[in-house]
Amino acid sequence: MDRFKEHFKMNEDDIKVYTVEKLKIFENIDDVVVSEIGDGNINYVFKAFDKKSNKSIVIKQADKLLRSSQRPLDIDRSRIEAEVMMFYSMVAKDYVPYIYDYDKVMCALTMEDISDCENLRHGLMKCKIYKNFAEDITTFMVNTLVPTMDIAMNPWEKKENVKRYTNIELCDITEKLVFTDPYTNFYETNIVLDESKDFVDKEIYKDEELIFEAGKLKYKFMNNPQSLIHGDLHSGSIFVNDSKTKVIDPEFAFYGPIGYDVGNVVGNLFFSYIYTEIMVENKDDKNNFLSWLEITISEIIDKFIEKFNIAYDNLVIDPVAKNELYKKWMIDSILEDTAGMAGTEIIRRTIGDSKVIEIESIVNIEDRVLADKFLILLGKALIKERYTIKTGKDYIKLLNKIKNHFKEVGEIF
Repeated sequence: MDRFKEHFKMNEDDIKVYTVEKLKIFENIDDVVVSEIGDGNINYVFKAFDKKSNKSIVIKQADKLLRSSQRPLDIDRSRIEAEVMMFYSMVAKDYVPYIYDYDKVMCALTMEDISDCENLRHGLMKCKIYKNFAEDITTFMVNTLVPTMDIAMNPWEKKENVKRYTNIELCDITEKLVFTDPYTNFYETNIVLDESKDFVDKEIYKDEELIFEAGKLKYKFMNNPQSLIHGDLHSGSIFVNDSKTKVIDPEFAFYGPIGYDVGNVVGNLFFSYIYTEIMVENKDDKNNFLSWLEITISEIIDKFIEKFNIAYDNLVIDPVAKNELYKKWMIDSILEDTAGMAGTEIIRRTIGDSKVIEIESIVNIEDRVLADKFLILLGKALIKERYTIKTGKDYIKLLNKIKNHFKEVGEIF
C-alpha cells in the first residue's frame, strides 16, 4: 500500500494491486483481470474484473502529462471531475455511474462499470433508437444546471464554487479549439481536406459576420459563470441502453453558460444525421432513424424548456428573478446560447483537430466533402440565426432549409 502514497501513472499490473491493497474492493490479486479501455486524448481508463466475485469496476486516472501529446496538464482537473461526479450523484443519481472512491493522491476515480450501456455515438452510427434519451438527458441537464445558478443558491456559496471549479487549462483548450481556430486558424490546428479548403476559406475564414458572432459566443463562454456545466457533453460522453442513460467525463466542468451543455448535446446529433444520410443504404432503416433523430432533437429543446420552467419555479430564491418577464428573458438567452453553441460544436468538429468518427469514417471523398459542406452551412446558420431559434421545430426547419439548398444546387445525399 505504501507504493500509492505518491502519484505515478499506473499500468494494468498496478491497477490489479491497487484494487486489492488500496481500494480493498477485491480480495486476491490473482483473481483480478485488468484491461485499459480508454480511447480519449487526456486520461487513462481501466476496467478491472474480479473472477471470484464476478464483479467489475472502472478506474479513471489522470496523469501529469497528456495521453496524446505528452505535454504537461494540471492534474487538478481530476479533482474537479471527481467532485462534479459526486455532485451529480446527489442531484441526478440515476444518470451517472455509482462512485466508489476518489483518490486525490493517485488522481484516480473509481466508479461503477456501465458496460451494459453503449457509447451513444457508436450506437447512433448503428441506427439504434433510444426512446428514452430525450427524456433522460433533459432531466439530467435541468437537475444539474438549475440548482447551481446564482438565482437558485446562496450567492456567497456560488462565488466560492466559481473559484473552486475554475478550470483554467481545460477552458483554454475549449477557447482555442472551439471558439478561435475554427474561424481564424490562428494556432494552425485546423485539419481541412484539400478538396474543402476553398469552401472553408470562403464560408468561414472570410465571413467577417460569422467570426464576429463566434467571438461573441466565445466571450459568453469566458465571462458568463451562469451554472456548473459539464463542459464536454457530447455523444461520446454519454452511455445508453433501452432503459437508461449515463453521463461521464465532466473533466471540462466549470461555471459557464448553460447553453454550452445543451448546445453540445444537440449539435452532436447532427453528426449522426449526416452520417446516416450518406452511409446507410437501406431506405427504410434510414428514413425511420432520421425521423427519430429529428423528433429527438426537437424534443430535447422542448422538454428542456418545459422542465427548466418547472425547476425554475421550484428552486429560484432570488426575489427579483421570480418576475415572469425575468424568467422569460432567462430562458430566451439560454436558448439563444444553445443554438449558437450547437453551431460552434458542429463547425469545430468538422474542420478542427478534434473530429468525430461519424465524419472521419466517410471514406468516399465526394461524400466526405458533401458532409463537410453540409455541416459548415448548418453550423453557420445556427450561429448567425440563433436569435430566432427558440423551439425544437426551429431546428428541424433550419435542417430542412439546408437540405433543400443542396437539392437546389444539385448535390443530394
